Amino acid sequence: MTAYPPAPVPTMYFIGVTTGQSSIMKVFPAWARELGIDAVIRGIDFVPGDEPRRYRDAVTFIKADPNSKGALVTTHKMNLLKASRDLFDWLDPHAETLGEISSISKRGTALRGHAKDPITVGHALEAIVADGYWRGTVAELLVLGAGGSSLALTLYLHNRAKAGLDAPRRIVITDRAAHRLEEMRGIHARLGFAIPADYVLPACTAEADRAVASLPPGSMIVNATGLGKDGPGSPLSDDVRFPERSIAWEFNYRGDLVFLKQAKAQSVARSMTVEDGWVYFIHGWTRVIAEVFDIDIPAHGPGFDRLSQIARDASRS
Repeated sequence: MTAYPPAPVPTMYFIGVTTGQSSIMKVFPAWARELGIDAVIRGIDFVPGDEPRRYRDAVTFIKADPNSKGALVTTHKMNLLKASRDLFDWLDPHAETLGEISSISKRGTALRGHAKDPITVGHALEAIVADGYWRGTVAELLVLGAGGSSLALTLYLHNRAKAGLDAPRRIVITDRAAHRLEEMRGIHARLGFAIPADYVLPACTAEADRAVASLPPGSMIVNATGLGKDGPGSPLSDDVRFPERSIAWEFNYRGDLVFLKQAKAQSVARSMTVEDGWVYFIHGWTRVIAEVFDIDIPAHGPGFDRLSQIARDASRS
């Protein structure tokens, strides 16, 4: 069993892969001062697909330790919940649907798990494309990677389509692992997914390149694989040809960001919009911090803009 020392002061944890390299280690203290939070942040690193007992040990510790207030979980959202589901006293509906959690919090002695990504990825997407964008074009959405963030994005768009709101006319999901595609297909089937979807298993980057090149003009291509941050490289080759007026969205904001560089190299010639994961990062953290410390944090407007600026300033220091 992994032994964690008791937290000497109120502590929020960041459960990830290379947490010490994240801007949040500089940003959180600045946000804490702004928000009046008396707490520190600590990282807990696991390798992707780590042993279940290690995830379970971390959750057991957070649940039992009085000064451990909660955690944000990235990369390990599904595996952590699989390993420790019985330790949670309550899961939100998104966590139940997706089989993952990005937020661990407490209310009294009750340990709570939330899947915040369908909310945070929605906020980030709304900052990139205006309402009505999809309805006014033939654009489609291609999501590279079928992990937790991809599921969250598709769930957000499913809910919009189901409500008659603006959404892509088709979604294509690719992944090099067949079991992840099947998990997503199964979840979509249970939901009665409201958008036509194709699930593609590319054998190589050249096949992923062809999926990108076949999209209509104005389509969005999302890198949700983790390549470029948790691992080197990109799911695409340098020979990829992005559609005219397409939007390339890299979910990561740090790392070698090869996908982002590939898109930027074509952005002028092909009139593209290229976005990184910074706004997604801000929304992801502020929603979880609000949950862990049971406080209100604005998701838009002057208050949110101020937190964004504080984060930029802190990350550059």
